[in-house]
Amino acid sequence: MKPLRSLLCAVFGAAAITGCSNQPIPLASHVDLDRYSGHWFIIANIPYFAERGKVGSSFDLAFQGDKVTDIYTGYKSFGDKPSVFTLHGKMDPGTNNAEWHEGPFWPLSFPYPIVYVDPDYRTALVGYPDRKYGWVLARSPEMDDATYNALLSRFAAIGYDASQFRRVPQTPAEIGQSGYQ
Repeated sequence: MKPLRSLLCAVFGAAAITGCSNQPIPLASHVDLDRYSGHWFIIANIPYFAERGKVGSSFDLAFQGDKVTDIYTGYKSFGDKPSVFTLHGKMDPGTNNAEWHEGPFWPLSFPYPIVYVDPDYRTALVGYPDRKYGWVLARSPEMDDATYNALLSRFAAIGYDASQFRRVPQTPAEIGQSGYQ
């Protein structure tokens, strides 16, 4: 798939083909899947159609060998019935578990490159090859401003426009606050 994408990028240009980038996105050096599995809150993202406007967003990851199951949960508003979708994927060989591809059904799949995970596996950053999407993740729904800004700085250091990120309300009190969706 990568050679075909490279050919399409060369023929049609990076702006026309999703996933084209002059610089590959850097990956975390190693991800321990046992420690990375479990529940993650989406603290912030670059909003896209499936997650835009959602509150209380989170997902659960489970690994079995080189297979991954990712169950996303988000709400239109607090107290509503959740929107849930499941993605299935497979680890990319040679990435030290820092990247896999997942999707709702074959043949549709999307890269999941982990660009950072803290040593305690409490926060993580997931990017996207063309840097149009990104996620700030945490094991807790709360994140102080200093930690959040430090994580955004990590994204900026690898070529992201940090101003594109919007925090995801995890409590009703966060709705309408500056910097939130």
